[in-house]
Amino acid sequence: MLFDDTFNTIEAASEGQFRDRGSKFLGFAFPVKTEVVIKEIIHRLKKEHPQANHHCYAFRLTPDPSVYRASDDREPSGTAGKPILGAIQSLQLTNVLVVVVRYFGGSLLGVPGLIAAYKGAAQDALQNANIIMLTINEGIEINFPYESINDVYSLLKSEPTQIISQSYENPCVITIEIRKSRSQQLIEKLKYHSTLAILATWKILY
Repeated sequence: MLFDDTFNTIEAASEGQFRDRGSKFLGFAFPVKTEVVIKEIIHRLKKEHPQANHHCYAFRLTPDPSVYRASDDREPSGTAGKPILGAIQSLQLTNVLVVVVRYFGGSLLGVPGLIAAYKGAAQDALQNANIIMLTINEGIEINFPYESINDVYSLLKSEPTQIISQSYENPCVITIEIRKSRSQQLIEKLKYHSTLAILATWKILY
């Protein structure tokens, strides 16, 4: 099931940790938007912690909760990535990456011990983060002749829009973002505006 038109994520990076029988589990949580950024963060953490035995992680991306991935990084299957993912899911977060770096302390923890440790480090990192609610937005590009610029800006002020880019060459082009639940109302206003319905064109970008 998809989110409505809001989702929860974290505002900024945060850290946490968990210790058990000499092993140290360092949790790192990050707000993310793309897999490219995720790969860069994981690569950086591996360089910052070259002596660590494991760099396990999980992430969720986009408001679609089915977009996720988890890695055990050579730990027994299901003992690391899955519990980290569970910590993210329990808070109903998305656009979040959590990496848990393990330094082995010499004692085997067993499957239940590993699950508890990775979950504990992930939970601690997320508990130290500030959780925020964001809106799911759509991007709309509007093309119109310069003489209609006042009509366009008047219409945009009637809805909660954010201007992303604008060009005043003829024809003018404005790209805006609007909350998904309000985008159809804006399009309806464009469709039935006395002059813009004829002079302007628009398309949904995302």
